[in-house]
Amino acid sequence: MAIPNDTTRRDFLISLVGAGAVLATRPPALGNTLSAQDMLPTRPIPGTEETLPIVGFGSSKPVLEIPTEGTEPVAGVIRMLLEHGGRVVDTSPRTPEIDEEFGQVLAAPEFSGRLFVSTKINTDGEASGIEQMRQNQRLVGGRTLDLLQVESMRDLDVHWPNVLRWKDSGEARYIGVTTSSTGQHDQFESFMRAEPLDFVQMNYSVMEPDAENRLLPLARDLGMGVLINRPFMNGSYFGRVSGRSLPEWASEFDCASWAQFSLKYILAHPAVTCALTETTNPAHMEDNIGAAFGRLPDEATKRRMRELVQDF
Repeated sequence: MAIPNDTTRRDFLISLVGAGAVLATRPPALGNTLSAQDMLPTRPIPGTEETLPIVGFGSSKPVLEIPTEGTEPVAGVIRMLLEHGGRVVDTSPRTPEIDEEFGQVLAAPEFSGRLFVSTKINTDGEASGIEQMRQNQRLVGGRTLDLLQVESMRDLDVHWPNVLRWKDSGEARYIGVTTSSTGQHDQFESFMRAEPLDFVQMNYSVMEPDAENRLLPLARDLGMGVLINRPFMNGSYFGRVSGRSLPEWASEFDCASWAQFSLKYILAHPAVTCALTETTNPAHMEDNIGAAFGRLPDEATKRRMRELVQDF
C-alpha cells in the first residue's frame, strides 16, 4: 500500500482500517487504554527542584486549526494530557486573533494554573520581537512566562539580550533556544556552549537521530533541560511506516504502536526532559502518553530500531 510521505497520522490510521489491518494493542499489563491512575513519569529540570512530565503537547500547528475547527479539539487534547498528569504545552506566536482564542482555552477554569507553557519569539527585528513577547504575555494572561525561547535561532543576536533581560526582570522563569533542522546543529552547539541556557529544544527521533551524537550529551553535561520536537517528522513519519507491520520484538519494550515506537526511542535518552507531540485527537494523545509506560529500549535495541527504519 503506497502512501505519500506527507501522509498525516489521521490519514495513516484511516488507510490501515481501510486495508483491514490491525493495529498492535497495548501490552496486557497496561490494558487497551490508560486508566485514570496512570500518571506520566516526570524528569527534573536540571539545577532545580521542579520536574516536568515526559510527554507534552506541541500546539503550534493544532492551534492554526482553531479558525476552522474551533477550540474544542485543542482543549480535548490538553484535557487528555492533564488527565494523566501532563502539563507541558509548547506554542509559537500566530496571529493575535488566533492566539486570543487559544489564550481563552488556556485561561479556562479547568486548565488555568495547571500548565507549563513554553512560548517563543520567531520574528526578525527587535521591535517585532518585543511585540511577540507582549503577545506571549497576553496568551498566558499576563503572568510570568514559564519558558521563553528564540525559535529556530531566528535573529538570535538581536533577541537574546532582551531574553536575558526578561529573565533577570522575572518576566520569564526559564529561557532557551530551539531548532527543528539538523542543518542548524553545528550553530546550535556553539550557542549552547556560549550562553546560559535553561532549556534547549531540538529535533530528535528514530528517523532523525543526529542529536544524540553531540547535542543531547552536551545538554546533559551543561545541565540544560531538553524539549524534543518533530517526534513524527511533522507527520511524514506515518507515511513512511504506513503499510508496515510493527515488528514483533517491539513488545520487548512494551511498544504498542508506530507512534510509540518513535517516542520510546526518544524517551530512552536520559538527557530528554519532555517529548512534544502534535495532534488534535485526544485518542492519539492517549496513545502518545502510553509510550511513557512500560519498558524503554536499551542501546542495542535502539540500534536495531534505527536499522529497521533507515530504508523506510
